[in-house]
Order: sequence, then C-alpha cells, then structure tokens
Amino acid sequence: MTDVHATPSTEAAVSTTDAEHAFSRSVLVSAVRCTFTYLLIPFGFPLIGLSAGVGPWIGLPVGLVAIAANVVSIRRFHRADHRWKWPMTAINSGIIALLTVLVMLDTVDLLG
Repeated sequence: MTDVHATPSTEAAVSTTDAEHAFSRSVLVSAVRCTFTYLLIPFGFPLIGLSAGVGPWIGLPVGLVAIAANVVSIRRFHRADHRWKWPMTAINSGIIALLTVLVMLDTVDLLG
C-alpha cells in the first residue's frame, strides 16, 4: 500500500515509497563516491597500473551526481510529506556538506 499525500497542483504527488527509494539511491551514489575516493583510487588503481592523478577526474563528476541525488532525495521526502522528512533532510544535508568538501578538493587538484 502506497501512501500518497496531496501536494500543490504545480507538483505531482510523491509516495513515501518513492521518497525512501530516492534516499536509498542517493546514499548508494555517495557510497560509490567514497569507495572510489578511499579504496579504489589509492589502492586498487595503482595495482592495475593507473596513476594516482585520475582520482579527481573520477571523483568530481561522481561527487556532483551524488550531490544532485541527495537534493532529489530531500525534495521527494518533502513532497511526500514523509514523517521522516526532517531527519532525512539532516542526513542528506550532512552528506551534501561532506561531498561539497570533496568536490572542492578535486577541483583544486584539477586546477592546481
């Protein structure tokens, strides 16, 4: 059973299940970013002959996608008027803040 709440006519209704799935996807994208940043780039890539300089080229676009996914998650929780919208907003905002730092570091690496 899907719980759909009324929303303003300018936005389509979003079910709580859709909001929960958006959150799961956003966390998955963020987890992929962290896996690349902290496991594959420093340890896995050198084992297969890739240089350490590829990190920012991978991290920057994945980080930006992860930030977008977290923003979508926040919007869906609020559009669904989900009972966990504020705790999920806090979690997503924390992830966005951390990802923003990583995106800035990657940008500095690419420009410097």
